[in-house]
Amino acid sequence: MLKRVFVAPDPGRVRLRFATRAVFGIGLAVVVCGLAGHSLPGAVTGGLAALLALFTVADATVPRQAVTTALLPVVGLPVLAAAAVLHDLPVLRDVTFLAVVGAGVYARRWGPRGHSLGVFAFMMFFIAQFLHAGPEQLPELFVALLLSVASAAAVRFGLWCYERRLPPGAAPAPPGGSGLARVTTRQAVQAFTGAGFALVVGQLVSGQRWYWAVGATWWVFVNTTSRGETLVRGFRRVLGTVIGIGLGLLVAVPVHGAPVPTAVLVAACVFGIFYSAAVSYTWMMLCVTLLAELLYGLLGVLTPGLLALRLTETAVGALGAVLAVLFVLPVTTHAVTDAWVQRALRCVHACTAEAAARLAGTPDADPAPRVAELEQLLGRVRLSIAPLVHPLNPMHGRKQRARTVLALLDDCAREVRGLVAVAADPEASHDARLAAACWRVQAAVEALTEGEARELTVSAHPPATGPAALAHLHGLERALAELATPLRTPSGSPLVGA
Repeated sequence: MLKRVFVAPDPGRVRLRFATRAVFGIGLAVVVCGLAGHSLPGAVTGGLAALLALFTVADATVPRQAVTTALLPVVGLPVLAAAAVLHDLPVLRDVTFLAVVGAGVYARRWGPRGHSLGVFAFMMFFIAQFLHAGPEQLPELFVALLLSVASAAAVRFGLWCYERRLPPGAAPAPPGGSGLARVTTRQAVQAFTGAGFALVVGQLVSGQRWYWAVGATWWVFVNTTSRGETLVRGFRRVLGTVIGIGLGLLVAVPVHGAPVPTAVLVAACVFGIFYSAAVSYTWMMLCVTLLAELLYGLLGVLTPGLLALRLTETAVGALGAVLAVLFVLPVTTHAVTDAWVQRALRCVHACTAEAAARLAGTPDADPAPRVAELEQLLGRVRLSIAPLVHPLNPMHGRKQRARTVLALLDDCAREVRGLVAVAADPEASHDARLAAACWRVQAAVEALTEGEARELTVSAHPPATGPAALAHLHGLERALAELATPLRTPSGSPLVGA
């Protein structure tokens, strides 16, 4: 786990810049709230709003990110107001909270913007429960939210907008469908059901901190699609919480709200959340748990008993998510993985066709966007297949098949990147053999994605002479031919099972 966080590749130091900017942005938001004379609850609300503005907004382009950031208060202020007004009306409060959960997950159907706005809405309701906010606090909380989102935007789009120098990284849209066939619709029903279970059981455990259970259910569903992904994420959330509570007993409890050490530790936790999010959910949850403990220390209520209660509520929330994905409109791991693998293979063919057209002299042929799309799709394949390669998975045969598929898809991506690099060379020339090789790649992709039974063959050795692009196409053919074995087993069993 340590290796995944600190040794994981960070091309262009994007994760490092992402985390460092977050510390500055959130720090500025808290300072601005302090200068405005806000109380500690106001500063906490502002800090959380800035964190979400910097963390969840992930549109493809900087202008779209700016629009989404501007829309955050439009969604967050009404939800925050409803949570505060309904604070002393438990039944209406609970029903509204569950509605926010369902709507927040359903909003993912509209892509990154819907996801960001759904998360922000949920967290505004959550923070009102965290602070036990009432209607009399709304003016201060509204101003804190607006000031903090503006501060985060000033840092992100003004002082340090490193994204302007990066190529667009559009996240691929989730698998489509309509009605209950749409994954986001099924997940919205699952999240609503799981959160309902967590809310009821969480209130039986604690009438004051029940919202922890609902929060645990919510965050287990974030960035997952299949039940396998959700189960793995639930396990990692509990593991990160356990480790974070143990660390909190050693760090947060002794500090107990002392301003200077708490500020330093909060900054370290914020950095850890942003730096580890892309590579380790367990580490991210460790940092989130420690951050929550430090905030409770500032509020003067942190005790070992409170930490034990947090662990119990987290377990209740994770259980609610597990029960929901297992028994309520389950989305199988196989169906999701198969969809992402097929999309990745089609993208491989599209990259090859664009590169070949570029080599043939077509002026408007540009394979670079396709390569960026392929990288995003491979990331989704890795996420969807993670349950199978998890160390606790006892199905060793399928685990090995999954690893083989990932390795061969990585080989495909490497050959495609090499082919695109050759095509970008203005001195690269077209060769008649390239057209035949591209046709064979297209046939191989069609055979793999359409379930055809024909055998895929490729020569044992790459061509000794000819353009470099031909060698990359040969490597691509080999990887596609070898993919036929793990993707089609003699028994016809799926890659990851139901």
